[in-house]
Amino acid sequence: MAASSRAQVLRLYRALLRESQRFSGYNYRTYAIRRIRDAFRENKNIKDSEEIEELVNKAKANLEIIHRQVTIGQLYSTEKLVIESPGNT
Repeated sequence: MAASSRAQVLRLYRALLRESQRFSGYNYRTYAIRRIRDAFRENKNIKDSEEIEELVNKAKANLEIIHRQVTIGQLYSTEKLVIESPGNT
């Protein structure tokens, strides 16, 4: 993988994780983070540039979806779960 492509993938990975941290709901937040990490680990050994480009485009689309869902989620307030209390995290 070219250095610029590797840097682009790493930036995208960090952006996905950062945006997922903004989910207000604990279950959504932990699920999104787990799925992002699993997907990137699963595809870390791919060498085909066309397949990498396809996966990068899919990840960019997912980043937009996560951003929209975070924005919508912020419009509605919910109570914190017991697991989210300061002593449990």
